[in-house]
Amino acid sequence: MERGDGGTYLGEGGRAASGLTDEQVAERVRAGQVNANADVKTKSVWQILCEHTFTLFNAVNVAMAALVVSTGSYKNVAFMAVVASNLVIGVFQEIRAKRKVDRLSILTAKDVCVLRAGEKRHVPVSEVVRDDVVLLAHGDQVPADGVVLEGSPRMDESLLTGESNAIEKSVGDEVLSGSFVDSGAFAYRVTRVGRDAYAAQINAEAKYVKRVRSEILSTLSAIIRLGTIALVPLGAGLFVRIILMGRYGYNDAVLQTVAAVVGMIPQGLVLLTSSVFAIATTRLASRSVLVQQSYCVETLARVDVLCLDKTGTITTGAMEVAEVRGDAAQAAVTIAAANEADANETARAILEFGRARGVDALAVTRAVPFSSRTKCSGCVTADGTALVMGAAQFVMGAAFGQVEDEVRSFPGLMRVLVVARVDGFAQDGSAVGTPRVLGFLGIRDQIRPTAARTMGYFREQGVDIRVISGDDPRTVSNIAAAVGVPGAEKCVDASTLETDEDVEAAVAACRVFGRVTPHMKRRLVRTLREAGHVVAMTGDGVNDVLALKDADCSVAMASGSAAARNVAEIVLADNDFAHLPEVVAEGRRSINNLQRSASLFLMKTVYSAVLALVCIVLPPYPFIPVQMSLVSTAIIGTPSFLLALEPNHERVRGRFLKNVLSRSLPASVAIILAIVASIATAKLMGWSDGVMSTVCMFQMFAVGIALIYRISRPLNPLRVGVICVVVAIVVAGTTVGAGFFSVVSPTFNSAVTSVAIAAAAIVLFNRLYDESVAEAGPRGLVGFLIRKLEALDDSE
Repeated sequence: MERGDGGTYLGEGGRAASGLTDEQVAERVRAGQVNANADVKTKSVWQILCEHTFTLFNAVNVAMAALVVSTGSYKNVAFMAVVASNLVIGVFQEIRAKRKVDRLSILTAKDVCVLRAGEKRHVPVSEVVRDDVVLLAHGDQVPADGVVLEGSPRMDESLLTGESNAIEKSVGDEVLSGSFVDSGAFAYRVTRVGRDAYAAQINAEAKYVKRVRSEILSTLSAIIRLGTIALVPLGAGLFVRIILMGRYGYNDAVLQTVAAVVGMIPQGLVLLTSSVFAIATTRLASRSVLVQQSYCVETLARVDVLCLDKTGTITTGAMEVAEVRGDAAQAAVTIAAANEADANETARAILEFGRARGVDALAVTRAVPFSSRTKCSGCVTADGTALVMGAAQFVMGAAFGQVEDEVRSFPGLMRVLVVARVDGFAQDGSAVGTPRVLGFLGIRDQIRPTAARTMGYFREQGVDIRVISGDDPRTVSNIAAAVGVPGAEKCVDASTLETDEDVEAAVAACRVFGRVTPHMKRRLVRTLREAGHVVAMTGDGVNDVLALKDADCSVAMASGSAAARNVAEIVLADNDFAHLPEVVAEGRRSINNLQRSASLFLMKTVYSAVLALVCIVLPPYPFIPVQMSLVSTAIIGTPSFLLALEPNHERVRGRFLKNVLSRSLPASVAIILAIVASIATAKLMGWSDGVMSTVCMFQMFAVGIALIYRISRPLNPLRVGVICVVVAIVVAGTTVGAGFFSVVSPTFNSAVTSVAIAAAAIVLFNRLYDESVAEAGPRGLVGFLIRKLEALDDSE
């Protein structure tokens, strides 16, 4: 029976001779016994649009915009530009990543050769039905579970189990969807399709929605929730109070109320966060790193435990000849070349070695393919020489003791093959006569050239590394040690871990885990997270999917299974694990700069809420929305965006909320007191509403610039430039743009009073700031407020 691409299958007859008829296929399709794609999918475009559109943040801002529109003052709806920009950036970034990952899945899709009605046909994987006879050869992936009918293939099940050693199958043995044919050609009958298949069952457990684990996102969500809860009573109270004064009509009351409550929601901070992470993901995309969830950049920057799957991360998944002793080279290349049509990873590594070293194969008259029974392969050359190559214990038999010392002298991470001459081969392929040793080959997993440097980076950064694999723990331990994983000698066979106590003890003591099943991988990740660690997980196979889902940040290789790619937040498009340090560096730049810039936004959030409360007692509210837009642009938006793009690779320290509040609260307190003093003075001295509004804006500008100066220290040319730009915007907005922003010229008395209040506010701000950012932690009033807000955030 011949394969469509020229490969040859063993045997002829039986069920494999004809396969299903077209009527039988149609019957199974009607019964739903078809291999419908049960893989884990990326989110649809509609899901992405809904997730970004229907949010509490957007709902609050749309409601406020509708109120402003009802007044006819359309210039005061300018704040919606921030909302629209945030929506566009978030949707565009996520859809772009989705399409790139989907494209990878399309590129790796491959039709399957099936036998139907006595002829070979190539059909999509999704059209394979139960009882189909599928024909596979070297390199093909099994589309659905089944039972071998003909042939004795060696199967690579590493994507399913993590075990890199190929497993020989015989007639009647089960083959699993997702595994690959390492060598051999065979026919098998499909027994389970779609969601019933082994790989699909694992994927099904990974289909729950993974909550984004981001401290920044959690903080923003908490602030928006609290702001929304506060703005309803504060907004209603302020609106009623302004109306009851009798001096203002509906339009004025709405504009003042909206100006107050919009300030409670940190619109600019949401946009800034989206923009910074969008820039980070764009930079990473240029380095072949696809980020599917932007906030995971932050998570990876905070990771303190990195779990690695050996195959595909530390190693390439291929084998290589690491050492040759004696006269084994040409004989080994000859044997591998004789069996090239059905070469496994070991044979391919030997052929590559031969090409690289210029070793030519001899002509042969008989090829003896590898057999798991004899653990060797061989050939007979044109001059009648019989050559054999395989595991020393099997090739040498009773004479193994003669070479045992030589075999054991190879490094532990190598698999040793002996090459010998024999008298010939029996009909079943077993060697005949006493073997005469020609030499030895040391074969090992091909280690990525960048692996040691990458491990060194994480070691220097204080990130704890765990290597989790389905392979033998001693083999994994040796490979981990070769690339510099600290504590690589502390390994454990995960199949011996039975109770939760066993797992917890192993996680605490060991760094290398072998014989790990997919469910044990997830169990290990969960145990690490329960111990308080921020865990990143890398993987490429179906066996990694469950652990990838449970990790705080998951990283998949593009060459791995579609399921692993689709559930991971980060996909390495060129399969190069060495990009992870770049992702960490981008995360650190983003988070450190965001923490500094976020203090400007939260300054406004806090003083807006308190000021609204104050103005219920002491109306009117001194601003309208367009004036708050000027303050937001000059003091918050412009410096935040410029400072957020600075290089910054410092380690992320402390909690986001505490770091931000320690800088923003001192400014908020100073501004609130300055504005209250300005409102009280205005009432006492009879200033007009326009003068009062202008004086209050001056207080915000003064303290805001003081905060920008403090968070920019130590100064450099960029930071000095930012301060100059801020001052220029303030001057231009209050002079050239005075009419648009409703700024009036102050009287002499009001100007002098305003300067005096601002000077006192700056002095107060600096004192509170010094106490708040002290090395011993925030003290005094600001320290008390931070502790209360942190406690509230934890309860949320």
